[in-house]
Amino acid sequence: MADGDDGSAFRFNGTWREFAPIAFTNLLLIIVTLGIYRFWAKARERRYLWSRTEFIRDPLEWTGTGLELFVGFVLVVALLFVPLIILQFVLQGLMVRGHSGGAILLMLLAYAALIYLYGLARYRALRYRLSRTFWHGIRGGSDDQGWGYALTSLWKTAVGAFIFGFLIPWSMTSLWNDRWSRLSFGSHAFTANASWRPIIGRFLLFYLLPVVGCVGGIAAIGGSIAGGGSPSPAAIGMLILGAFAVYFSMGIIAIVYYAAFLREAIGALVLNKIGFTFTARTMDWIKLILGHIGLVIVTIGVGLIFIGYRNWSFFIRHMEASGEVELASLTQSTTEKPGQGEGLLDAFDVGAF
Repeated sequence: MADGDDGSAFRFNGTWREFAPIAFTNLLLIIVTLGIYRFWAKARERRYLWSRTEFIRDPLEWTGTGLELFVGFVLVVALLFVPLIILQFVLQGLMVRGHSGGAILLMLLAYAALIYLYGLARYRALRYRLSRTFWHGIRGGSDDQGWGYALTSLWKTAVGAFIFGFLIPWSMTSLWNDRWSRLSFGSHAFTANASWRPIIGRFLLFYLLPVVGCVGGIAAIGGSIAGGGSPSPAAIGMLILGAFAVYFSMGIIAIVYYAAFLREAIGALVLNKIGFTFTARTMDWIKLILGHIGLVIVTIGVGLIFIGYRNWSFFIRHMEASGEVELASLTQSTTEKPGQGEGLLDAFDVGAF
Protein backbone atom coordinates (compact mmCIF):
# COMPACT_ATOMS: atom_id res chain seq x y z
CA MET A 1 0.00 0.00 0.00
CA ALA A 2 2.95 2.32 0.04
CA ASP A 3 3.14 4.72 -2.84
CA GLY A 4 6.13 5.19 -5.05
CA ASP A 5 7.64 8.45 -6.18
CA ASP A 6 5.30 9.49 -8.99
CA GLY A 7 6.24 13.16 -9.03
CA SER A 8 3.05 14.22 -7.23
CA ALA A 9 3.22 17.04 -4.66
CA PHE A 10 1.34 14.78 -2.23
CA ARG A 11 2.68 11.37 -1.21
CA PHE A 12 1.59 8.81 1.34
CA ASN A 13 4.38 6.56 2.58
CA GLY A 14 2.48 4.42 5.08
CA THR A 15 1.81 0.70 4.84
CA TRP A 16 -0.99 -1.37 6.34
CA ARG A 17 1.61 -3.60 8.05
CA GLU A 18 3.04 -0.56 9.80
CA PHE A 19 -0.43 0.68 10.71
CA ALA A 20 -1.74 -2.69 11.96
CA PRO A 21 -0.11 -2.61 15.46
CA ILE A 22 -1.60 0.85 16.04
CA ALA A 23 -5.04 -0.25 14.85
CA PHE A 24 -5.16 -3.46 16.89
CA THR A 25 -3.82 -1.78 20.03
CA ASN A 26 -6.43 0.95 19.68
CA LEU A 27 -9.17 -1.65 19.27
CA LEU A 28 -8.09 -3.54 22.38
CA LEU A 29 -7.90 -0.38 24.50
CA ILE A 30 -11.29 0.83 23.25
CA ILE A 31 -12.85 -2.49 24.29
CA VAL A 32 -11.11 -2.51 27.70
CA THR A 33 -12.15 1.11 28.44
CA LEU A 34 -15.72 0.58 27.17
CA GLY A 35 -15.21 3.05 24.34
CA ILE A 36 -13.63 5.92 26.25
CA TYR A 37 -10.19 5.41 24.66
CA ARG A 38 -11.55 6.04 21.16
CA PHE A 39 -10.67 9.74 21.44
CA TRP A 40 -7.03 8.93 22.16
CA ALA A 41 -7.16 6.22 19.48
CA LYS A 42 -8.29 8.79 16.91
CA ALA A 43 -5.45 11.15 17.87
CA ARG A 44 -2.90 8.32 17.71
CA GLU A 45 -4.17 7.20 14.30
CA ARG A 46 -3.96 10.74 12.94
CA ARG A 47 -0.42 11.22 14.23
CA TYR A 48 0.62 8.19 12.20
CA LEU A 49 -1.31 9.10 9.03
CA TRP A 50 -0.15 12.72 9.06
CA SER A 51 3.48 11.73 9.70
CA ARG A 52 3.44 9.41 6.67
CA THR A 53 1.93 12.08 4.42
CA GLU A 54 4.29 14.38 2.55
CA PHE A 55 3.68 17.62 0.71
CA ILE A 56 6.64 18.52 -1.51
CA ARG A 57 8.77 15.94 0.34
CA ASP A 58 8.11 17.41 3.80
CA PRO A 59 5.84 15.45 6.17
CA LEU A 60 2.76 16.77 7.89
CA GLU A 61 2.47 16.75 11.66
CA TRP A 62 -0.65 16.26 13.79
CA THR A 63 -0.51 17.90 17.22
CA GLY A 64 -4.05 17.28 18.42
CA THR A 65 -4.57 15.19 21.55
CA GLY A 66 -7.09 12.67 22.73
CA LEU A 67 -7.88 14.86 25.72
CA GLU A 68 -8.97 17.72 23.44
CA LEU A 69 -11.31 15.39 21.57
CA PHE A 70 -12.66 13.93 24.82
CA VAL A 71 -13.30 17.35 26.40
CA GLY A 72 -15.07 18.50 23.24
CA PHE A 73 -17.36 15.48 23.34
CA VAL A 74 -18.17 15.88 27.05
CA LEU A 75 -19.08 19.53 26.50
CA VAL A 76 -21.42 18.57 23.67
CA VAL A 77 -23.13 15.93 25.80
CA ALA A 78 -23.78 18.57 28.46
CA LEU A 79 -24.82 21.35 26.09
CA LEU A 80 -26.73 19.39 23.43
CA PHE A 81 -28.06 16.05 24.61
CA VAL A 82 -29.40 17.23 27.96
CA PRO A 83 -31.54 19.98 26.33
CA LEU A 84 -32.76 17.45 23.73
CA ILE A 85 -33.93 15.09 26.46
CA ILE A 86 -35.74 17.95 28.20
CA LEU A 87 -37.27 18.99 24.87
CA GLN A 88 -38.65 15.49 24.37
CA PHE A 89 -40.54 15.64 27.66
CA VAL A 90 -41.85 19.15 26.85
CA LEU A 91 -43.16 17.95 23.47
CA GLN A 92 -44.89 14.98 25.06
CA GLY A 93 -46.48 17.31 27.63
CA LEU A 94 -47.78 19.65 24.93
CA MET A 95 -49.25 16.76 22.94
CA VAL A 96 -50.98 15.31 26.03
CA ARG A 97 -52.53 18.70 26.82
CA GLY A 98 -53.79 19.02 23.26
CA HIS A 99 -51.43 21.82 22.19
CA SER A 100 -50.47 20.10 18.94
CA GLY A 101 -49.82 23.40 17.14
CA GLY A 102 -47.32 24.48 19.79
CA ALA A 103 -45.67 21.05 19.67
CA ILE A 104 -45.30 21.21 15.87
CA LEU A 105 -43.85 24.73 16.07
CA LEU A 106 -41.40 23.65 18.75
CA MET A 107 -40.37 20.63 16.65
CA LEU A 108 -39.71 22.88 13.64
CA LEU A 109 -37.61 25.21 15.78
CA ALA A 110 -35.68 22.25 17.17
CA TYR A 111 -35.08 20.94 13.64
CA ALA A 112 -33.78 24.35 12.54
CA ALA A 113 -31.53 24.44 15.61
CA LEU A 114 -30.08 21.04 14.70
CA ILE A 115 -29.32 22.18 11.15
CA TYR A 116 -27.64 25.27 12.58
CA LEU A 117 -25.57 23.17 14.98
CA TYR A 118 -24.63 20.73 12.21
CA GLY A 119 -23.26 23.59 10.11
CA LEU A 120 -21.37 24.92 13.12
CA ALA A 121 -19.99 21.43 13.80
CA ARG A 122 -18.67 20.96 10.26
CA TYR A 123 -16.93 24.31 10.23
CA ARG A 124 -15.43 24.04 13.71
CA ALA A 125 -14.16 20.51 13.10
CA LEU A 126 -12.38 21.68 9.94
CA ARG A 127 -11.00 24.72 11.78
CA TYR A 128 -9.74 22.50 14.60
CA ARG A 129 -8.06 20.04 12.22
CA LEU A 130 -6.28 22.83 10.38
CA SER A 131 -5.11 24.37 13.66
CA ARG A 132 -3.51 21.05 14.64
CA THR A 133 -1.98 20.32 11.23
CA PHE A 134 1.60 21.53 10.77
CA TRP A 135 3.80 21.62 7.68
CA HIS A 136 7.26 23.17 7.83
CA GLY A 137 6.36 24.15 11.40
CA ILE A 138 3.42 26.22 10.12
CA ARG A 139 -0.20 25.53 10.94
CA GLY A 140 -3.63 26.51 9.64
CA GLY A 141 -6.73 27.85 11.34
CA SER A 142 -9.08 30.80 11.51
CA ASP A 143 -10.19 33.53 13.91
CA ASP A 144 -13.75 33.09 12.64
CA GLN A 145 -15.72 31.24 15.34
CA GLY A 146 -18.21 29.89 12.82
CA TRP A 147 -21.43 31.44 14.15
CA GLY A 148 -22.00 33.34 10.91
CA TYR A 149 -21.20 30.30 8.80
CA ALA A 150 -23.71 28.22 10.78
CA LEU A 151 -26.43 30.78 10.04
CA THR A 152 -25.45 30.76 6.36
CA SER A 153 -25.54 26.96 6.43
CA LEU A 154 -29.05 27.04 7.89
CA TRP A 155 -30.64 29.20 5.20
CA LYS A 156 -28.66 27.74 2.30
CA THR A 157 -29.57 24.21 3.38
CA ALA A 158 -33.22 25.29 3.51
CA VAL A 159 -32.99 26.90 0.05
CA GLY A 160 -31.16 23.82 -1.26
CA ALA A 161 -34.06 21.63 -0.17
CA PHE A 162 -36.56 24.01 -1.83
CA ILE A 163 -38.46 22.56 -4.80
CA PHE A 164 -37.92 19.02 -3.50
CA GLY A 165 -34.14 19.27 -3.23
CA PHE A 166 -33.51 20.52 -6.77
CA LEU A 167 -31.04 23.17 -5.51
CA ILE A 168 -28.93 20.82 -3.37
CA PRO A 169 -25.88 21.05 -5.74
CA TRP A 170 -25.97 24.84 -5.42
CA SER A 171 -26.23 24.56 -1.63
CA MET A 172 -23.32 22.08 -1.37
CA THR A 173 -20.91 24.05 -3.57
CA SER A 174 -21.88 27.41 -2.07
CA LEU A 175 -21.34 26.17 1.48
CA TRP A 176 -18.01 24.58 0.48
CA ASN A 177 -16.86 27.96 -0.85
CA ASP A 178 -18.06 29.79 2.25
CA ARG A 179 -16.48 27.28 4.63
CA TRP A 180 -13.03 27.29 3.06
CA SER A 181 -12.95 31.02 2.37
CA ARG A 182 -13.04 31.61 6.15
CA LEU A 183 -9.91 29.49 6.71
CA SER A 184 -6.19 30.02 6.20
CA PHE A 185 -2.88 28.22 6.37
CA GLY A 186 0.01 30.19 7.75
CA SER A 187 -0.34 33.78 6.60
CA HIS A 188 -2.34 32.91 3.46
CA ALA A 189 -6.11 32.62 3.20
CA PHE A 190 -7.87 29.96 1.15
CA THR A 191 -10.15 30.96 -1.71
CA ALA A 192 -12.80 28.67 -3.17
CA ASN A 193 -14.95 29.23 -6.25
CA ALA A 194 -16.63 25.89 -6.90
CA SER A 195 -19.62 26.00 -9.25
CA TRP A 196 -22.74 23.85 -9.17
CA ARG A 197 -23.26 24.00 -12.95
CA PRO A 198 -20.75 21.25 -13.93
CA ILE A 199 -22.38 18.77 -11.53
CA ILE A 200 -26.09 19.54 -11.92
CA GLY A 201 -26.49 17.00 -14.73
CA ARG A 202 -25.29 14.11 -12.56
CA PHE A 203 -27.53 15.26 -9.73
CA LEU A 204 -30.56 15.37 -12.01
CA LEU A 205 -29.79 11.82 -13.07
CA PHE A 206 -29.96 10.77 -9.41
CA TYR A 207 -32.95 13.02 -8.79
CA LEU A 208 -35.11 11.87 -11.69
CA LEU A 209 -34.36 8.13 -11.63
CA PRO A 210 -36.94 7.29 -8.88
CA VAL A 211 -39.56 9.35 -10.74
CA VAL A 212 -38.88 7.45 -13.96
CA GLY A 213 -38.95 4.15 -12.06
CA CYS A 214 -42.29 4.94 -10.41
CA VAL A 215 -43.86 6.04 -13.68
CA GLY A 216 -42.59 2.90 -15.40
CA GLY A 217 -43.89 0.67 -12.60
CA ILE A 218 -47.32 2.29 -12.62
CA ALA A 219 -47.48 2.00 -16.40
CA ALA A 220 -46.55 -1.69 -16.27
CA ILE A 221 -49.20 -2.47 -13.66
CA GLY A 222 -51.79 -0.35 -15.47
CA GLY A 223 -51.08 -2.15 -18.74
CA SER A 224 -51.34 -5.56 -17.07
CA ILE A 225 -54.66 -4.66 -15.43
CA ALA A 226 -56.04 -3.26 -18.67
CA GLY A 227 -55.08 -6.42 -20.53
CA GLY A 228 -56.18 -9.08 -18.09
CA GLY A 229 -58.11 -7.53 -15.24
CA SER A 230 -55.40 -8.03 -12.57
CA PRO A 231 -51.60 -7.85 -12.44
CA SER A 232 -49.99 -11.08 -13.57
CA PRO A 233 -47.30 -12.79 -11.44
CA ALA A 234 -44.80 -12.00 -14.19
CA ALA A 235 -45.69 -8.31 -14.05
CA ILE A 236 -45.35 -8.26 -10.24
CA GLY A 237 -42.01 -10.06 -10.48
CA MET A 238 -40.73 -7.60 -13.06
CA LEU A 239 -41.92 -4.72 -10.85
CA ILE A 240 -39.98 -6.07 -7.87
CA LEU A 241 -36.84 -6.58 -9.97
CA GLY A 242 -37.26 -3.09 -11.38
CA ALA A 243 -37.49 -1.62 -7.89
CA PHE A 244 -34.24 -3.35 -6.89
CA ALA A 245 -32.60 -2.15 -10.11
CA VAL A 246 -33.65 1.46 -9.44
CA TYR A 247 -32.43 1.25 -5.84
CA PHE A 248 -29.05 -0.15 -6.93
CA SER A 249 -28.75 2.37 -9.74
CA MET A 250 -29.41 5.23 -7.33
CA GLY A 251 -26.45 4.13 -5.23
CA ILE A 252 -24.17 4.10 -8.27
CA ILE A 253 -25.42 7.47 -9.49
CA ALA A 254 -24.95 8.93 -6.00
CA ILE A 255 -21.29 7.89 -6.21
CA VAL A 256 -21.06 9.42 -9.69
CA TYR A 257 -22.42 12.70 -8.33
CA TYR A 258 -20.25 12.77 -5.21
CA ALA A 259 -17.11 12.00 -7.22
CA ALA A 260 -17.90 14.89 -9.56
CA PHE A 261 -18.67 17.19 -6.62
CA LEU A 262 -15.30 16.55 -4.95
CA ARG A 263 -13.41 17.03 -8.20
CA GLU A 264 -15.16 20.34 -8.75
CA ALA A 265 -14.91 21.51 -5.12
CA ILE A 266 -11.25 20.66 -4.51
CA GLY A 267 -10.30 21.78 -8.02
CA ALA A 268 -11.66 25.25 -7.20
CA LEU A 269 -9.62 25.55 -3.99
CA VAL A 270 -6.60 27.88 -4.01
CA LEU A 271 -4.05 28.82 -1.34
CA ASN A 272 -2.08 31.88 -2.45
CA LYS A 273 -0.45 30.61 -5.69
CA ILE A 274 -1.17 26.90 -5.09
CA GLY A 275 -4.07 25.22 -6.84
CA PHE A 276 -5.39 21.78 -5.89
CA THR A 277 -6.83 18.91 -7.91
CA PHE A 278 -8.64 15.75 -6.87
CA THR A 279 -8.43 13.02 -9.52
CA ALA A 280 -10.62 10.22 -8.11
CA ARG A 281 -13.34 9.22 -10.54
CA THR A 282 -16.41 7.05 -10.12
CA MET A 283 -14.63 3.71 -10.65
CA ASP A 284 -11.97 4.68 -8.11
CA TRP A 285 -14.68 5.27 -5.51
CA ILE A 286 -16.48 2.04 -6.40
CA LYS A 287 -13.24 0.06 -6.00
CA LEU A 288 -12.63 1.73 -2.62
CA ILE A 289 -16.14 0.94 -1.37
CA LEU A 290 -16.07 -2.64 -2.64
CA GLY A 291 -12.65 -3.04 -0.99
CA HIS A 292 -14.14 -1.81 2.30
CA ILE A 293 -17.04 -4.26 2.04
CA GLY A 294 -14.79 -7.19 1.09
CA LEU A 295 -12.35 -6.41 3.91
CA VAL A 296 -15.10 -6.26 6.52
CA ILE A 297 -16.74 -9.48 5.28
CA VAL A 298 -13.51 -11.50 5.04
CA THR A 299 -12.33 -10.38 8.49
CA ILE A 300 -15.81 -10.78 10.06
CA GLY A 301 -15.91 -7.12 10.99
CA VAL A 302 -12.38 -6.71 12.35
CA GLY A 303 -11.30 -4.96 9.15
CA LEU A 304 -13.32 -1.91 10.19
CA ILE A 305 -10.22 -0.71 12.05
CA PHE A 306 -8.46 -0.23 8.68
CA ILE A 307 -11.22 1.87 7.06
CA GLY A 308 -9.74 5.17 8.26
CA TYR A 309 -6.32 4.18 6.92
CA ARG A 310 -7.76 3.19 3.54
CA ASN A 311 -9.80 6.41 3.27
CA TRP A 312 -6.82 8.63 4.08
CA SER A 313 -4.43 6.85 1.71
CA PHE A 314 -7.09 6.99 -1.05
CA PHE A 315 -7.56 10.72 -0.49
CA ILE A 316 -3.83 11.50 -0.58
CA ARG A 317 -3.17 9.27 -3.61
CA HIS A 318 -5.67 11.29 -5.62
CA MET A 319 -4.64 14.74 -4.39
CA GLU A 320 -2.47 16.90 -6.62
CA ALA A 321 -1.20 20.46 -6.38
CA SER A 322 0.25 22.90 -8.87
CA GLY A 323 1.67 26.38 -8.73
CA GLU A 324 4.36 28.02 -6.65
CA VAL A 325 5.03 27.69 -2.92
CA GLU A 326 6.53 30.89 -1.56
CA LEU A 327 8.16 29.69 1.66
CA ALA A 328 9.59 33.15 2.34
CA SER A 329 6.08 34.64 2.53
CA LEU A 330 4.52 31.66 4.34
CA THR A 331 4.81 32.77 7.95
CA GLN A 332 3.28 31.21 11.05
CA SER A 333 -0.45 31.60 11.51
CA THR A 334 -1.54 34.07 14.17
CA THR A 335 -5.09 32.71 14.30
CA GLU A 336 -6.62 31.53 17.54
CA LYS A 337 -6.18 27.83 18.40
CA PRO A 338 -9.47 26.28 19.56
CA GLY A 339 -9.14 24.51 22.88
CA GLN A 340 -11.49 21.59 22.25
CA GLY A 341 -11.76 19.00 19.53
CA GLU A 342 -14.55 17.79 17.27
CA GLY A 343 -17.14 16.87 19.88
CA LEU A 344 -20.04 18.56 18.12
CA LEU A 345 -19.36 16.87 14.78
CA ASP A 346 -18.75 13.60 16.60
CA ALA A 347 -22.19 13.92 18.15
CA PHE A 348 -23.72 13.95 14.66
CA ASP A 349 -21.68 10.79 13.85
CA VAL A 350 -20.07 12.37 10.79
CA GLY A 351 -16.77 10.94 9.57
CA ALA A 352 -14.18 12.85 7.61
CA PHE A 353 -10.79 12.34 6.02
